[in-house]
Amino acid sequence: MSQKQREGVVVTPRNRLTEAEVKLVDETSRELLEDPGLISYSKEAADLFAAAGAKVEDDGKDIRVHVPSSLVDKVLETAPSTIVLGARNPDNRLILDASEPRVRFGSGSETNIWLEAKFEGTEPKFVRHNGSIERLGMSAHLADNLENLDFFIRNVNIRDPEITKENKDANKFGQALDNITKHVQAGLTDIDALDDIVRLGRIVAGGESAFVENPVLSFIACVVKSPFQIVDDTAAKLIAIARKNVPVVVSSSPMGGATAPFDEFGMVAQINAELLAGIAITQLANPGAPVLYGAVPIRTRLDNLNDMYGAPEFNHYNMDCVQMARHYNVPCYSTAGVGDTDRPGIQATVEKLTTLIMTPTAGAQYVHYAFGLLERTNMFSPEQAVMDDAHIGMIKHMMKDTTVSADRKAETLAMIREVMQSDHRTYVYNLPLPTRDYVYVRYPLEDEAGGGLLAAHRKYKEIMDKPRQFLPEEVRNEIRAKVPGILPQTMKVGE
Repeated sequence: MSQKQREGVVVTPRNRLTEAEVKLVDETSRELLEDPGLISYSKEAADLFAAAGAKVEDDGKDIRVHVPSSLVDKVLETAPSTIVLGARNPDNRLILDASEPRVRFGSGSETNIWLEAKFEGTEPKFVRHNGSIERLGMSAHLADNLENLDFFIRNVNIRDPEITKENKDANKFGQALDNITKHVQAGLTDIDALDDIVRLGRIVAGGESAFVENPVLSFIACVVKSPFQIVDDTAAKLIAIARKNVPVVVSSSPMGGATAPFDEFGMVAQINAELLAGIAITQLANPGAPVLYGAVPIRTRLDNLNDMYGAPEFNHYNMDCVQMARHYNVPCYSTAGVGDTDRPGIQATVEKLTTLIMTPTAGAQYVHYAFGLLERTNMFSPEQAVMDDAHIGMIKHMMKDTTVSADRKAETLAMIREVMQSDHRTYVYNLPLPTRDYVYVRYPLEDEAGGGLLAAHRKYKEIMDKPRQFLPEEVRNEIRAKVPGILPQTMKVGE
């Protein structure tokens, strides 16, 4: 297998929990899985657990699954510690190794609103648009050209009048893959479309064996509705995806104070138990199926019961979950970078930075939601995505380990002595250009005329004017012939 991949940044993980606290959370989660256990609205999932030795009770109203600790150990033995997420451009693939805290950042969520910024001089006017196939393509093209965005979770909900449950998956995956050379991930709307989407991935990758080595697409499934309820249709999708051996994120998103405890210990014990249950379903369906531990714990606002992504506790929850994933040796899908406000700019940036600066330092391999999301996760702003890209570039540099090392001692001594023997005694003359070292001269979106938002708007427009990296026409034709439901506005030629 080729080892080409996007670099990301390898960090020394910041551990919030002690080893004893990790073991305590693990112990508590296991006890919760046994008592009270899970309410399963999926007979298929309950049957998998029963066949594996779990106690299953059906009183005619609810099916309750009691998962023993020994079964948790069994499924963790088969869950792979390394997962490959492929890409059209092999240089953009991701190798997620649970033992390596190599952090990557990507987009996320299924936003219904695209926020357009129109400028009259330096003052913006904002217009809200519904998501569409065209705007999904624009978003994917933008993401392909954002240097610090490492993967693409489909972030615009396609709401064209022609979209139905039956054709939505083909058009969202098809449009995304046609406009980006990085990894593409999304939820599966219709289980009946799974075979078609896997076929689409194989065509793009270059065949069945090529797709196994380089899976250009993957899925997300939130199988447990908090607290502790297995969702019927999502469980069916998760089981089917696992049996196809396609990478999948098992996610859970309890709201502290509403569907999970407010306090850190209670929240983390619950979400960890729910994620272990989801991982168990994948491994019972197909031992060795590639799965990510997908933690999305959030806080609840008490005034309106909305979710909160900028609260300090958000960092506590997510950093703890990264440690739990590492404890189980399963790659971690984590969360950072959502703005609670509905406008791009300083408030959104501050809200985003409270999580972008903290959560990734825990060493999650796959950090989503990080680009362009506003109004919690209901809105996408391309200008904010451009600003986020600049800020995440700075954060990636900030998270890098020290360069102090014995093998650079002689070089450092020589450099300083050379400067001190010169008549100018400044290092700028001693800096070779281009240098191997990172040199940060100025904020990348500095703009005297209108500040960062106007500069971000200009860069967004520049990217939109760049040629798109469409799939080859013969690949497009094969997709149209073999994948039902592709609409005329999907994978269209030219812009």
